[in-house]
Amino acid sequence: MIIPPLLDRVAGGDRVAAPLASIEAMSDTTAPLDRRRPRHILSLILVGVIGGVLSGAFGVGGGIVMVPLFMWLTGLDQRRASATSLVAIVPTAIAGSISYLVNGEVDVLAALIIAAGGIGGSFIGTRLLKSLPLGWLRWLFIALMVLVAVRLFFEVPGRDGELVLSVGTVFALLAVGLVMGVASGLFGIGGGVVVVPALVAIFGISDLLAKGTSLLAMVPTALSGSFFNVRNGLVHPLDGIITGLAATAASFGGVAIAFLLPPRLSAVLFAILVLVAAAQLTVRAVRAQRAARGSRD
Repeated sequence: MIIPPLLDRVAGGDRVAAPLASIEAMSDTTAPLDRRRPRHILSLILVGVIGGVLSGAFGVGGGIVMVPLFMWLTGLDQRRASATSLVAIVPTAIAGSISYLVNGEVDVLAALIIAAGGIGGSFIGTRLLKSLPLGWLRWLFIALMVLVAVRLFFEVPGRDGELVLSVGTVFALLAVGLVMGVASGLFGIGGGVVVVPALVAIFGISDLLAKGTSLLAMVPTALSGSFFNVRNGLVHPLDGIITGLAATAASFGGVAIAFLLPPRLSAVLFAILVLVAAAQLTVRAVRAQRAARGSRD
């Protein structure tokens, strides 16, 4: 497709002019035809498989990798890639959390508390997703990825430790959920990159318990965020469902990997993967800014 990449490059600037807005509207009318192509469907499945394995292995929704993959393989811009990723995360997180629950690695009460904060945060995040310029969204997402990777390199998770609830802990979990919800709605990620590090570093629980609890907490958060995105017209639900089904099937293999990998190796591998994705997105962001300057000159 020619129009969506063109829009993506131009939208990296401050505002999209009215003529370009009309072009974007025309591209939306032709999108359903493109979505019926086998290549597009195969791209969605590929994104889902990669995201599903990472979801199960690292306790994240997979969005931190699915968002850039959507942009590279399907031509979606940052805004629509984030919204589509959030839809795909719902079935993925359900399947992953069930797998961890079967192995006794989920704190259900803690997950519900985090989810309560996450639902409110997702409302804030989806409103920001609708209003922020694409250039801002792209650079904010890159910054988030770098911070996550740095944290993973220096944090050495353990395999012991449980969560003891108190009044202070409940409020802290609600705060973690609020941040998770904002990140989920704004960037199209499940929020595991926020919750898992927080549960391990702040609350001192094991990395497997943190991953399972994170996956369960992100289910209602991703559902609420997806509802807002569909209502705002930012996502084609079928794209997210196809990706989500592929991710669900792959997530079981990811959970098996999580139990086999040593904690340190798991953290380092995920950090490297996130940094590679961040580097690729940085290249795209720089090119988009150059293209926007050229169009103004």
